[in-house]
Formats: sequence, C-alpha cells, structure tokens
Amino acid sequence: MWLIVVYVALMITGDILAYLTGLVVERMWGPSVSLPFFLFMYFLLLWVAWIIAVKLTEPKVKTP
Repeated sequence: MWLIVVYVALMITGDILAYLTGLVVERMWGPSVSLPFFLFMYFLLLWVAWIIAVKLTEPKVKTP
C-alpha cells in the first residue's frame, strides 16, 4: 500500500512539473511543440516515478 501512496505523490509532482515545463515550451516555441513535449515528459515521469517509488519503499535488508 505504501508503494502506491508514494507513487501517486510522485506522479502528482511529476504532472505539475510536466505542465509547467509545457507552458514554458509553449510560450517559447509555440503550441505545435508543447504537446509532444508535454506527452514525452508525462510518460517519462510515469516511468521515473515508478522506479523512484520502488527504490524508496523497498524493504530494508538486515544483515546477521
């Protein structure tokens, strides 16, 4: 359960980041560039958020 909570929190953060960078790209290069850039960032952050969430929530190994 903790993995899903961490993943959703990271995804919300990533969505905000993708949105804001999409706005910057739209103002600099126009709307025809901002949509592909936003979609690339969105799907990249889906993958990165999962990797980070798994690393953050993996069980701690106790050495004897």
